[in-house]
Amino acid sequence: MRITWIGHSCFKIESGGYSIVIDPYEDGSVEGLSPVRETADMVLCTHEHGDHNFRAGVKITSSSAAPLNVETIETFHDDEHGVKRGKNKIYIISDGKTRVAHLGDLGCYPDDIDSLKNLDVVMIPVGGFYSIDGKRAAKIIKEIKPRLTIPMHFRRPGKFGFDVLSTVDDFLSGFDDYIELDGSEIDTSAPFSSRIEVLTPRELITR
Repeated sequence: MRITWIGHSCFKIESGGYSIVIDPYEDGSVEGLSPVRETADMVLCTHEHGDHNFRAGVKITSSSAAPLNVETIETFHDDEHGVKRGKNKIYIISDGKTRVAHLGDLGCYPDDIDSLKNLDVVMIPVGGFYSIDGKRAAKIIKEIKPRLTIPMHFRRPGKFGFDVLSTVDDFLSGFDDYIELDGSEIDTSAPFSSRIEVLTPRELITR
């Protein structure tokens, strides 16, 4: 399975010639990131906010059944049962060998934390304000113990992200071992360099 961070919370997951784009952001909605223009077999959106639901940015080309299994877990975008920002979906995607979870704009501690255990890869928001912050994200990761964690939905000063978001530093401070990669994708069949890997968004305007 190949995972590419397009930017913000947008990822492309590819396996067996099939691809899924998750949470494409609307043109101009995230400072520093180029528009999403992807081709895929499926698009998934964790919730209906403009920086996560720009389906028009993904051209759907599939004519065959998906070889990937997609499981949905309902959660909330805030810590008040959706009162402030509504609901949020967690997607767990499996190709029979690798199980990957995209937590969307998770804003609370998951009710069914056990459903997030035994995962190979987790993409988790760490920037706070609209979702859980870095410290709470680190706590969740330490409990569910995925083989690999990719932080998302944070700000890199002078590069990309909302001004109200924190950087990735608060999240990384909770771990002794992490690596920041100069690249936007990973192959899950290859050995991971660390349990925590920070990718570089593919769609930077300045690239």
